[in-house]
Amino acid sequence: MFVAITRDIKITVESFFQEEYSNIQMNNYVYAYRITIDNQSNHIVQLLSRHWHITDSLGTKREVIGDGVIGKTPIIYPNESFKYISGCNLPSDFGQMYGTYTMRKINDGKTFQVTIPKFVLVAPFKLN
Repeated sequence: MFVAITRDIKITVESFFQEEYSNIQMNNYVYAYRITIDNQSNHIVQLLSRHWHITDSLGTKREVIGDGVIGKTPIIYPNESFKYISGCNLPSDFGQMYGTYTMRKINDGKTFQVTIPKFVLVAPFKLN
């Protein structure tokens, strides 16, 4: 697991290789990742957007910017969490992702950035 805490917002990431959806012969590797956003602050916050940096072992870099996550812009109360699962396709058996969420404090409307920790996307056979 990979963890980062920014302004009392804790982001935890776990990644998984999805062999059943991958086509290794066609260089299509599918990964899933589970994100948990824990609001350890005293403020109600809302996740507004995401900004991902994705790199594969072939050196290809791409960015993904968009509203919310999985079609949602969740409101997270103090001492509560929001979890979701998403995925990423790569043309290689190894890669990494990291990024930021833009969050808004509900009480004053101020926005701030929360770090999504760098995590690896790796096919298990690559580890042997």
